[in-house]
Amino acid sequence: MIYDFEFYNPTKIYFGKNALDSLEKELKNYGENVLLVYGKASIKKIGLYDKVINALESTGKKVTELSGIKSNPTYNQMMEGARLVRENNIDLILAVGGGSVIDVSKGISVSAYCEEDPFEKYWERFERLDNKIVPVASILTMAGTASEMNAGSVITHEAKMKKEGRVFCSEVNPRFSILNPEYTYSVPKIQMVSGVFDVMSHLCEQYFSGEDDNTTDYIIEGIMKSLITSTRKALVDPLDYEARSNIMWCATMGLNKITGLSKTQDWEVHGIEHQVGAYTDCPHGVGLAIVSIPYYKHIYSYGIDKFVRFALNVWNVDAKGKTKEEIAQEGIQKMADFIVEMGIPTKLRDIGATEEMLRDIAFSIAEGGGYKAVTNEEIYEILKECY
Repeated sequence: MIYDFEFYNPTKIYFGKNALDSLEKELKNYGENVLLVYGKASIKKIGLYDKVINALESTGKKVTELSGIKSNPTYNQMMEGARLVRENNIDLILAVGGGSVIDVSKGISVSAYCEEDPFEKYWERFERLDNKIVPVASILTMAGTASEMNAGSVITHEAKMKKEGRVFCSEVNPRFSILNPEYTYSVPKIQMVSGVFDVMSHLCEQYFSGEDDNTTDYIIEGIMKSLITSTRKALVDPLDYEARSNIMWCATMGLNKITGLSKTQDWEVHGIEHQVGAYTDCPHGVGLAIVSIPYYKHIYSYGIDKFVRFALNVWNVDAKGKTKEEIAQEGIQKMADFIVEMGIPTKLRDIGATEEMLRDIAFSIAEGGGYKAVTNEEIYEILKECY
């Protein structure tokens, strides 16, 4: 069944090898002051930084830079960007990088003119956005988060030991995003596969909900199958343009609202990983991969028909002579095998977690879930299984 929904996504996408050619045309639509936000040296190594600077200069922009954005962007980095926006009267924030760079840019956008602590107001109390924002645009260099086509922003408050995500109104979406799969070639393997599992997790958390006869489920299954096939090709040949293109578009489709339409959704895996990330600073997709398998083993029996469908339609499990229980478990195991195939760590101890921090992590997470609402004690047990 498809329930009533409203869908709007205002982000313009330029996709392909020549996508950057449209940057100058888009820049002409904004004022002269641009805040350029990026990570460390990678965009300079691949020559992208120079191309972006040339486009900014040719369109007469005054550029202020904020570099060094971490893979888990912090509150302090966001607030430094907000200060730069105010002091330089910024007209456009241009994010060049992966999801973390785009996330913090959206955070800067909503925080610059917030009259109180924006983290408390927007990421903790989830209040309605009611202050001036600055337009954001992006040039994507790593596939995974879909931040290039949504209004989400995940920020880590280091002092509070909290990693929180907030989805704002569509006004916060990037106005335009440039996606050239070739920019992902230089991403280290662990970051590539981390991004892949972030996509898989986005899809799973929208898929595993109560609505079974739903067009959106068929879309999700198709994207999952494309993601798995293309990832295997990219692992063999990281310069396979077709594979990288498919991964990049799977990532964007995975969380631009299309795959969540008319779905109740279950984001508890992300909630658990966010706090794992706050304590360990691990790559987001790696944390998700570690948490996902024990979590789904814990809850699958409460939504067994959907897990059976997942096993059959996504992983091609042979159902002959098997019970629903066996089919569902085999589907989860197939995903676990895929994680190992990609070379992603499978234990929390592998990413710097200690046994002592597990209980603190578990009881810093909001209780919730989809087929089954998990308690903090259950989350603690899941984390011990992950350890």
